[in-house]
Amino acid sequence: MVAQDVAIAERFRVALEAAVRTNAREAVYALLAPDVEWVTPKRTLHGVDEMRREWTWGSSPESFDYEFEVSDWADDGEGQLGCDVREIYRLKETGDFAYSRRRRIQLTIREGKITRYEMTG
Repeated sequence: MVAQDVAIAERFRVALEAAVRTNAREAVYALLAPDVEWVTPKRTLHGVDEMRREWTWGSSPESFDYEFEVSDWADDGEGQLGCDVREIYRLKETGDFAYSRRRRIQLTIREGKITRYEMTG
């Protein structure tokens, strides 16, 4: 694992968590290669331009507060870094637990930019 790639992955994680909470995505886009491949269980987006047009959230930030439990970044081989995430959703009005889910995030980083994001789980 290259320390610079781990630092980029961690900046990405922080920016993505902030985007989930606020819907402000520019800090995420800044870390992506122009031709990034963004893969989720529901669909794949190609490039930052397509992400700007079509990237939608599964849950409204107005409805939930979010907590994230995240493992350290690990070397997944073939130039990929991965981490496990537990997303915890709480009702914004009461703070009551709504649900949680587990995800695996894998990133491919080339020349200081994320060229592939894949979320499974």
